[in-house]
Amino acid sequence: MTRILRTSSCVCGRVRCEAVGAPILAAVCYCDSCQEGGRLIEVLPGATPVRDPDGGTPYLTYRDDRFRCLAGADLLVGYRITDRAPSQRFVASCCNTGMFLKFAPGHWVSAYRARFGPGAPPIEMRNQTRYRQADTPIPADAPSYARFPARLFLKLIAARIAMLVGR
Repeated sequence: MTRILRTSSCVCGRVRCEAVGAPILAAVCYCDSCQEGGRLIEVLPGATPVRDPDGGTPYLTYRDDRFRCLAGADLLVGYRITDRAPSQRFVASCCNTGMFLKFAPGHWVSAYRARFGPGAPPIEMRNQTRYRQADTPIPADAPSYARFPARLFLKLIAARIAMLVGR
């Protein structure tokens, strides 16, 4: 069996992360939190976009045990939208590149898809489109859902079970 390894890096290359295996999900999220979090990152000096032109944030979501920082962990800075927000967005402070989002107490990491380059897996779904603010048509490259679909939760539950049984 071939083991898939994907690496992501910040723009200047000082922060590098590794993801093992296929992602739980490749999705674009339009929720208020992802849009606001993206805006907060994108206004940092020299930051590159983490959101698509229509406001959606593309992610590759991996189990915690299949994602790690290879270099530059000391350069990662976590940002929360509010002090009590369950999600924290990590940015490489060397060049203000958005790297990934960690949802607590979840068992997954959602890495910004753009950090993996052109070989990243295709988008499987678009979530929370009811919060989408663009007036252009929703891209037809994947199914779109007004809310978080049951399929998303089933994938997260299956990933958690696989982690617990060591697969």
